[in-house]
Formats: sequence, structure tokens, C-alpha cells
Amino acid sequence: MYLENIYSPADVKKLSFEELHVLSDEIRAALLKKLSEHGGHFGPNFGMVEATIALHYVFNSPTDKIVFDVSHQSYAHKMLTGRKEAFLYPAQYDNVSGYSEPQESKHDFFVIGHTSTSVSLASGLAKGRDLTCGNENIIAVIGDGSLSGGEAFEGLDYVAELGTNMIIVVNDNQMSIAENHGGLYKNLKELRDSNGRCECNFFKAMGLDYMYVNDGNNVEALVKAFAQVKDIGHPIVVHINTLKGKGYEPAERNKETFHWLPPFHIENGEPKSTDDAEDYSEITARYLLKKMKEDKRVVTITSGTPAVLGFTPDRRQEAGKQFVDVGIAEEHAVALASGIAANGGKPVYGVYSTFIQRSYDQLSQDLCINNNPAVLLVFGGTLSGMNDVTHLCFFDIPLIANIPNMIYLAPTCKEEYLAMLEWSIHQNEHPVAIRVPATEVTSYGEPVDTDYDVLNRYKVVHRGSKVAILALGSFFGLGQSVLSLLKEKAGIDATLINPRYITGIDKELMEELKADHQLVITLEDGVLDGGFGEKIARYYGASDMKVLTYGAKKEFVDRYDLEELLRANRLTDEQIVE
Repeated sequence: MYLENIYSPADVKKLSFEELHVLSDEIRAALLKKLSEHGGHFGPNFGMVEATIALHYVFNSPTDKIVFDVSHQSYAHKMLTGRKEAFLYPAQYDNVSGYSEPQESKHDFFVIGHTSTSVSLASGLAKGRDLTCGNENIIAVIGDGSLSGGEAFEGLDYVAELGTNMIIVVNDNQMSIAENHGGLYKNLKELRDSNGRCECNFFKAMGLDYMYVNDGNNVEALVKAFAQVKDIGHPIVVHINTLKGKGYEPAERNKETFHWLPPFHIENGEPKSTDDAEDYSEITARYLLKKMKEDKRVVTITSGTPAVLGFTPDRRQEAGKQFVDVGIAEEHAVALASGIAANGGKPVYGVYSTFIQRSYDQLSQDLCINNNPAVLLVFGGTLSGMNDVTHLCFFDIPLIANIPNMIYLAPTCKEEYLAMLEWSIHQNEHPVAIRVPATEVTSYGEPVDTDYDVLNRYKVVHRGSKVAILALGSFFGLGQSVLSLLKEKAGIDATLINPRYITGIDKELMEELKADHQLVITLEDGVLDGGFGEKIARYYGASDMKVLTYGAKKEFVDRYDLEELLRANRLTDEQIVE
């Protein structure tokens, strides 16, 4: 077995081409075993095995610096740079991140988990090299799906003017997470069909040199191409045509499903655990499909992640032109939604909390300053969701809730979510974002309001005294537990409030509480700094009311244990009551 004897890229260089082919098979076998047991990014990594081997065969990492865009395709790189044990031995599976991580290895140069960044980051390395009179190669690896992001365009535009060594490997597997969208992909197809020779060439039009490798899963062809561009004195694109999921038939056949997936059965690719429970993505898709049929002005927007909205391929086909995938371009998605709303349409943009961070300027300048009534559905806004440091989803409240004109709503259950969504589409006064519940689908069995025109009116769910609990959105269940435990442990019949509005204060209710309450506590499923609780504490600052705010500390945490994080931030019902 060759892989067991690879301790650094220097060991790769000792192998013959025949041995490199065997190494490719061994890498895929190790990946298949680990991912079937552990889950992770499958298709991007299987498609990049040969290219990664060739990169390390030709270049001299870490002197030559390789930057992997979004690092969904960095597993083979990790295996060849001293981290193979984390892919070979189950006890060590969690010893490495799913993304590039400089703390793990000198062969990684950035923590990267969001897309379209590698060209810009690598161009900075190249500029730094030139400023310090270095002579190493700088290589950016970027997928065709990532080219749809604005930062990729900006990076390519700058690199063309840089004028020194910069090698951009475009991994073209004809896929983003789902299918690609955008005019650029017509030209990529023309380049593939013409073996890189067609007159129209996006990369040359950007001022870059260009080389094409038709078989991007052929080690010999890749080594030849990379050797040709090594130490080149100007920027060049090496465009390689690869197969996403190569080497595993279910992944080759179903590329969207196998982009990332949980543990599965190797023999057929079926997931090991099936959860048939209703979720908010499914609820959203059913609602929006019905709404689009009723009202042709309604359009659903995604930025490369249609699954977050529950829009499977068949649903996308059913929606037709009322479903828009802009590619991995969150900035454009927000501005597009603003423009649609300004011209009479009813846009609904669904996005993960971690990715809405990429569009702050558009939220502020393109949408909220213009006060256009677009709707944003923010999924996964919670401490209990994705826990890689690059994909943290609990910074959205400070981001969104402090922009003027924005209405940010926090439903607590299925019925309230659907009522808020219905209202937000029909109203024409404000941009509205909804923090989609990050819990299991819950129905509280009580009537919910359908009209949210009177802003910042909180809902008193249970009227008590002494202590008032403001339990926001996904933490409403925690508020119920605190209410019950307070009565049991301290004999206090507290007041429980569903705030509903993250962006404002119910001043009338806050004043009422002063009559028979001495303490207000706020519970929010996100960071405290700049969050909902601070608004309440600030409101009561000059009064005798005491306020305790509960949420998470402002910090980057990586692959954390949820229960440990909650306890560290005193976010259990026992700690709060204590």
C-alpha cells in the first residue's frame, strides 16, 4: 500500500506513473470508507484526486503555495501532507477539519470554508512574494461553480494585471452544489467541446494566459501540464475537465446528492439513517410552490443552495421561471431581490445564516436604504447547527437586526412561521427577514396572529409576576423549560413572552412589566454582542429593572460539542434558574 508510506509530498515524487495510479485508487478507497462512516464532502474530493497528486508531484509544497477554494476538495491534499491517519483510522477521523486549516499543517495557508475566495487570497500571496523578492509558485485551485461568485471575478481581474507568476487551476466538473447557472457556463462548455481552442475564451478575455487539459482525471496529462506552467513568469489558467464523484458510480450518477452527505451504505449509496420527519425546508417548498401557482409575481431565489429551500430537481422544474438560482452569488441575490420588489414582483430569497454574511453591503445599501419589500428566509440561524468554524450560523442577529428599515422576525413554531411568511409576501412596506426555526418542527396548538403590520408587538404567552422571560424564536422551548423549572425550584410564577420581532422593542409592554416585575431575562440562540438582549438591557438601563441576557460569547469556535458550548455559556435551563 503506497498511501501508508506517504508522509509528505516528497514521497509522492518518488513514485512512478503506474504507482501514482494505484495511489489514486488507494486514496479513493480510504475516502469511501471514511465518508461512508463519517459523512462529509464526497463528490468534489473524488473528482480532484488525480489533480491533487499531480500538483504535489510537480510543485514543492509548502514552498510553492496551493490555495484550495472553499476547500471542499482538500481531503486528498491533507492525505498527502502528513494527515493520512485521519482518513485511514476511525479513531482519528475527527482529528482534522473538513476544510483547510493552517493550525493542522504548514501546507495550508488559510482557514477557508466559503467559496470564490482562492484567487483573491492566492493573489495576495503572490503580491507578498513579489514585495519580499521571493520566487515560489502560487497556485489557486477553484471549481467552475465557484467562478459564479463575485469575488472570483474580482480576483481574476486583478491577477491579469499582476503580471507575475500565478497559476489558476480551474476544476471544471460541470457542477456547483447543484447544477451551474449563469452565462459563463456556456463558454466553459464551448471550451470543453473545442478542446480549449474556441475563439471565445472567458479567461483570455480577462487578460490571462490559458491552457486546457481535457482529461482532468489523468495523472500523466496533469503532470505534463503542471510541469509546463511551473515557474512561469505571468498569470495563467490551467482549465481541467474532471468528473465530480469519479470512481463511485452512485456519486457519478447523482452528483447533487453526493456533494455532501451523511454516513451511507457503500453498496448502494443510500443513507444509513433516514429521517422522515417534516422539516422547515420541506414546509417552505410546499408553501412556495403553492404560492407561485396562485400568484405569478412570486419568485423564489437561491444562491447555489436550492436544498435549503426544499427545492429538489423536480420542484425546480415545476416552478419553472419562478425559481431562480443565481449561482454562488449572495450579493447578487440580495440586489436582485430588491430590484424585483421595486418593480412589482414578490421575491423570496432563501439562504443559510452563514452565507448571508457575504452580502452585508447589499442588505444595507441595495435593499434596506431603498426599503423594498423583499423577503429573506434565513435558515440554520442557531448554535445547534453547522459547527465548523467556517460555517458558524449564529452571527446573523447582530448582522441583520441592526440595519434600518429591516424587519427581522423570529417565529417559534410551524404555524407562526407560515403566518409570518404569508404576511411578509403580501405586505409592501418593508424588507422582511424571517429567522426560520432551527428546531424540529413544532406545533404549539394555539392560535397565531396573521397580521404583523403593527411592528414590535410582543406576545405574552403566560402572565405571571416578578420575573419576565423573553424567549426568542428557537429558544422559546428553552423559555418554557425555564418557566416550569422556576416554579418548581423557586416557587416563582414567571411571565413568558414570545418577542417575535428581533429588530425592535415593545415599549408599551416593557413599561407594563415595571409594575410587578423586578427581573427580565432574555434568551437568544446566537451571540450576545449586538444581539436582541442588548436592546432590552439598553432600554431598561436607566430604570430599576434588572436584566440578564443569555446567549453565546462572541468567538470563533470549531467543531464544538453543543452541550459543552451551551453549558459554557450558561444556556441550560438549570443554570438559568440557578
